[in-house]
Amino acid sequence: MDIQRLFLFLIFSFSLVMVWDGWQRYQHPELEQPAVVTTSAPTPSPASRAEVTSVQKAKQAGRLISVKTDLFEAKINTVGGDLDRLILSEHRDALDSSKPFVLFSRGEGTHEYVAQSGLLGEGLPNHNTEYLAEQDNYVMAAETDRVQVRLTAPQIGGANVVKVLTFHRGSYLIDQAYEVENIGVEPVKVSSYFQLVRDSQPPAGSSSFIPTFTGPAIYTDKEKFQKIEFSEIAEGKAEYPKRSGDGWVGMLQHYFVAALLVPAGSDRENYTRKLDDDLYSTGVILPETIIAPGQTKTEATTLYAGPATAKLDDIAPGLGLTVDYGWLTVIANPLFWLMSLLHGWVLNWGVAIILLTFLIKLAFFPLSAASYRSMAKMRLVAPKLEKIKQQYSDDREQLNRAMMDLYKTEKINPLGGCLPVLVQIPVFIALYWAILSSVEMRHAPFFGWITDLSVADPYYILPVIMGVSMIVQMRLNPVPPDPIQAKVMKIMPIAFSVIFFFFPAGLVLYSIVNNLLSIAQQWYITRQTESGQKGAAAKR
Repeated sequence: MDIQRLFLFLIFSFSLVMVWDGWQRYQHPELEQPAVVTTSAPTPSPASRAEVTSVQKAKQAGRLISVKTDLFEAKINTVGGDLDRLILSEHRDALDSSKPFVLFSRGEGTHEYVAQSGLLGEGLPNHNTEYLAEQDNYVMAAETDRVQVRLTAPQIGGANVVKVLTFHRGSYLIDQAYEVENIGVEPVKVSSYFQLVRDSQPPAGSSSFIPTFTGPAIYTDKEKFQKIEFSEIAEGKAEYPKRSGDGWVGMLQHYFVAALLVPAGSDRENYTRKLDDDLYSTGVILPETIIAPGQTKTEATTLYAGPATAKLDDIAPGLGLTVDYGWLTVIANPLFWLMSLLHGWVLNWGVAIILLTFLIKLAFFPLSAASYRSMAKMRLVAPKLEKIKQQYSDDREQLNRAMMDLYKTEKINPLGGCLPVLVQIPVFIALYWAILSSVEMRHAPFFGWITDLSVADPYYILPVIMGVSMIVQMRLNPVPPDPIQAKVMKIMPIAFSVIFFFFPAGLVLYSIVNNLLSIAQQWYITRQTESGQKGAAAKR
């Protein structure tokens, strides 16, 4: 097999790997996660499950309370104290960058996504209860580091209940708590649940060509990170740890995550459910506690609602895994770390990608040099190979033997040009997911018409440049003697340009710079090899 056929095979294999990688993520995201080990804890309480299910009825319309902080604009419904709307002020809408990004939304368009909670117990408020609010508008003052919303439930039975939501300056963490005071003469049994409810629709701006995961996720120290498909929940086939003493549950979508964080050491029941109207819930039920007469106890969790970044591991173990780099995380993580370091110096993600490309090219320089020397030698012996093919055109075995003898005589390794390509394919795919999955790339400009490196070039200029660079690079390679193969090789740059129409501009930028550096290196080595060959011939 000559070098051109090998190169063609590698390109085809690379295309298959990219398609397979995306297809696996779309069809079987659970294959990227470790197998779930069934916990030995007792099965979830049927009573608690029944009580949560019983409050999934149609809600009455409540009054909306506005909350404004440095990072959020929120709407809290007096019915249930639900977070009906949550705007992330520092992030922009996927389709209209002039607008802020809306994470939670209810009753606006077709998207439904809210945070709910309630208490389980006779006469205790749940997310259908109408609360009383102290005021309708809350704004974080400049001299304070938090704003707190207190909602009072109507007194039913022997308990006073206040739901408290606390927003913090410079933080995407929202504290959710219930203050329960037993004013009766009998002990009060209390359990609380906290959940996220979302429809199954992907976020605005998603592409079916480049699928990303949307749905619940659960993490525990024992079973680690696990994503759960909406379809598995609907079919009752979702497998995950039902009870744990650590970890978190959340809802993922491209670039963003909402997660319910319970302090480690606190037992909890994890659950997922299919609700009505294409709605799904995931949440936690905290253990039942008994409040003696005259005592007050607090039931609480913390909600993280914001961008998915690797730094989230500082908030909770495993939360950084919500940045989904796929099966090449071990390569993607250090690549993004290095790219972030470069960005800290140049303050432009496009320039950081260019500098990263130089460093990657430098790391692979010895392998690339060996590859290009092999290609240069193949160019020099191309006439001899053509004569051999004509001489043994009817004897395949003799043809292969003669070609191998020629390679041995000329000291050519026909596989020498393949290793660098094989080694760089995982790096390319890892960088692809690093650019696609990192929220830092979202709406990150380069220059001119490239205002967002995480999406495709709107004018397809970069893919065209990419195609031209591939044509130039092809011309530096040995010409295939097979006419059909030669035509295929001419079509490949066009085909790859079309594929790159759908790739993030940041990845196309990496490919262009990599190709330009490869062209320069290959041209220099080819010229050097040919000059050395001519010099050796002249001496003879």
